[in-house]
Amino acid sequence: MRVHRVVIGLIAGLVLGSAIGALNGAVALRLAGLLQPIGDLWVNAIRMTIVPLVVALLFVGVAGGDSREGLTRLTVVTGATFVALLFFAAVVALLIVPALVNDMKLTPETAAALRSTAQVGADSTVARAAQLPGFGSWITSLVPANVIKSAADGAMLPLIVFTLLFALAARRIDPDLRASLVAFFTAVASATTTIVDWIIAVAPIGVFALVTAAASRAGTAVASATAYYVIAICAAHVLLALMTYPIASILGRVPLGWFTRAVLPAQAVALSSSSSLASLPALVEGSRALAQPVEVSGFSLPLAVSTFKLVTPVTWLMSVLFLAKLYGVEISTTASITIVLSSVVLSFATPGVPQGAQLVLAPILVSYGIPPAGIALLIAADTIPDLFATMANVTGDFAAATVIARHGVVGDAPDIAETVEESASSADG
Repeated sequence: MRVHRVVIGLIAGLVLGSAIGALNGAVALRLAGLLQPIGDLWVNAIRMTIVPLVVALLFVGVAGGDSREGLTRLTVVTGATFVALLFFAAVVALLIVPALVNDMKLTPETAAALRSTAQVGADSTVARAAQLPGFGSWITSLVPANVIKSAADGAMLPLIVFTLLFALAARRIDPDLRASLVAFFTAVASATTTIVDWIIAVAPIGVFALVTAAASRAGTAVASATAYYVIAICAAHVLLALMTYPIASILGRVPLGWFTRAVLPAQAVALSSSSSLASLPALVEGSRALAQPVEVSGFSLPLAVSTFKLVTPVTWLMSVLFLAKLYGVEISTTASITIVLSSVVLSFATPGVPQGAQLVLAPILVSYGIPPAGIALLIAADTIPDLFATMANVTGDFAAATVIARHGVVGDAPDIAETVEESASSADG
């Protein structure tokens, strides 16, 4: 992917969309209506490759290895890296979020207006929160009764569980039969990757269309009474994402500039589509650009985009403290620590529904005396923060993969500098 072209498409979309959104609502809506189908077409093209790509990469990554020790080490390091980065995000949340919220100025009139706005959507929001599956239902859903239906519905976690079991079973059958399966899924992965290359080639157009449409709609939304909250949580997400760069560079032993270039296309897709899964092909391409082992792109990255949500501690703490200030509830330091630790534990079980991270906060809000109706306000203001949250999650996914590539694979790590230089020479040639 030509990184500079994607960046140009992203910046051009932001500038043009913001300019049109500032003119008048009718023009913004008309332009968004024209450009949105183009962007949706591009995102749908990416999403149609996700299921075959994840299944094929994951199967080859697990079933294709000959070393049980290597698979065990990769699994342990992947899980440990995810958890360690979540604890890092929790520390960052405790350091920056209270300061951001304390600096928020809320007059009694503004607070009353915000509470009134939240109350308008309170009934439907509370009803949606009540319909969320419990922990037992979530555990049950991990083993799909119909794996084809899971694939059709885009339920990635059950599909990943089945693929892992299928790949582990393949490791125990006749070697010739296993080799045939590995060859088949390798071919599927290669063909799907070719389709992805075609789709990524037009990424500047897709990114431009999506960002222009989104920015034109957001022209007046940001000027509402929730502007400070939106700006603060977006800034927190960006800061968290930037803080993963030195972690990836130092622990993954990758030059900071190379990591930045490799992750940028996936960040652009995340910012334009608000979908970590849609960013997976760009993440895989970035993984190849840094010469990361195939086990990482085939095992760790699919798991990351499906289960690992780096921003959860920041999102939860910011949401709770903002609503606490809005409703005049005092949240102690101990309570803040409890909230971020809960987010680390429960982040892997956040339901894959729109605004699932906010909806699951309902019982936590109640436990601290905060009306759950406030979730409606968070959801109403979530459009722009969700884009930046997805970008930060994708950055965390790639940072985790970079660390895992160095420490989670048995054998000598590849010479990244030599491989990247060879790739650059080939491209120039």
